[in-house]
Amino acid sequence: MPDLDRKTVEQRLDQLVTDNRFTIAVTFPAVGAVTLYASARGWLPPLLSFNPWFILAGVVVMRLPLAAGLAPLLDRKGAVLLGAITAYAYGIELLGVTTGWPYGAFEYGIDLGPMLLGKVPIGLPVFFFPLVLNSYLLCLLLLGDRARSTGVRLAAVIGTVIAMDLVLDPAAVAIGFWAYDGGGAFYGVPWSNYAGWVLSATVSVVAFDLAFDTESLLARLRSCGFMLDDLVSFVILWGVINAAFGNWIPVALAVLFGVGLLYTDRFDFSVLRTAPGADWLAARE
Repeated sequence: MPDLDRKTVEQRLDQLVTDNRFTIAVTFPAVGAVTLYASARGWLPPLLSFNPWFILAGVVVMRLPLAAGLAPLLDRKGAVLLGAITAYAYGIELLGVTTGWPYGAFEYGIDLGPMLLGKVPIGLPVFFFPLVLNSYLLCLLLLGDRARSTGVRLAAVIGTVIAMDLVLDPAAVAIGFWAYDGGGAFYGVPWSNYAGWVLSATVSVVAFDLAFDTESLLARLRSCGFMLDDLVSFVILWGVINAAFGNWIPVALAVLFGVGLLYTDRFDFSVLRTAPGADWLAARE
C-alpha cells in the first residue's frame, strides 16, 4: 500500500467528491430537507426524529466539497487562522446563548450533535464556516477583478452572508433548531441577528484574507468545479424547508443564490453525468 502523504490524500478526496457530486450536493440535502420537515411535524419515530448524529453526519458529508477544495491551499499559517476563527465561533455562540449579544437572545430547541457545555454544538464549525466561506468564494467569482479590492470584497461578502442567513435562520426557526426570545419581525428572527452577522462576517473575511493567498484561491476556485457544491446543498436544503413552511422571501433569496451558481458555471447539467442512472444523458449526446 503506498504511503498516504498529504498530496495523495488530497487527490483521493478530490476523486471521492468528483465521483459522488450528485449524491453529496443534491441527494443528501434533499433527504435532509424531507427528514427535518417530517421531524418538525412529528411524523418520524423518536429514534429518527431530529437524531443529532444523523444531522451532524449529513452536514459533514455536505461539507466535503468545500473541504476538498480548500485542502491544497491550507498551510500552517492558514490552519492557525482557521483555528482562531473556530475559537471565535465557539466564543461568540456561547456569548450569544448566555447574554443575547450580538445575535439577539436565543436558545437551541434541539441538540445539533453533542453539545459543548450543554449550550452550543461541538460541531459548530461545520455550521459556521460554510455560511461565510461560501459567501466569500461566490463573491470572488462574481466580482472578478474587483474582488482584489479589500473594501469591495468585504462589503460584498458581508451582504452575501446576511442574504444567506435571511434564508437559513427563518427555516431553522420554523423547524425548531433554535428560537429567539420574543420572536422577531422576519419570520421569527429579530433584526439584531443580522447586525450580529455583520460583526462575524467582518472578522471572518479578515481572517480568510490572511489565511489564503487571493490569487491562489481564485485559481483553485476556477479550476475546481465542485468547490461551491456546498452552496448547492444550502440552496436545496433550506430552500425546500422554507417553501414547505411558506417562507416565500427566503425561498426567493435561495433561488437567487441558485441563479448565481448557474451564472458562474458552478453546478450545471454536466454534474448529472455522475448521478445514478445517468446513462440516459450519455445516450443523448
